[in-house]
Amino acid sequence: MSRHGRNGGDSKIYVGNLGTGAGKGELERAFGYYGPLRTVWIARNPPGFAFVEFEDTRDAEDAVRGLDGKLISGSRVRVELSTGMPRRSRYERAPTNRPFDSNDKCYECGERGHYAYDCHRYGRRRRTRFRRLIQSVTILNDFMRHLANSTLSIL
Repeated sequence: MSRHGRNGGDSKIYVGNLGTGAGKGELERAFGYYGPLRTVWIARNPPGFAFVEFEDTRDAEDAVRGLDGKLISGSRVRVELSTGMPRRSRYERAPTNRPFDSNDKCYECGERGHYAYDCHRYGRRRRTRFRRLIQSVTILNDFMRHLANSTLSIL
């Protein structure tokens, strides 16, 4: 039983901007000050955030007010009540107000039936172009080094 004597439904807290060196014990000490904890989970891949669940909703609310913007493990953390809704993946696109029209053309390839963010050529071509640029710069650097070495040996 928690110190307030009731279990809450919104007792999970999101902790963002958490340093990579933050440990479970450090979070348990910081958040445990506000009341008994159920669980502490720290993300490792990707790092930088955690979830802390309290036994009581009021303890969670107190912790949000008390720890938001404070330094934990050398980082100024963002502490807020968890919404319970997963965040949208970076690969999902935002909902659009306009319905899909199969007559619309892709800005990348000019074909009908898809948009540029769905273009099968867009991602690959962009990466290939970048790879070619890096390869060209590497060849140019090698040539310049060779040219500098041969010029120095002539002098």
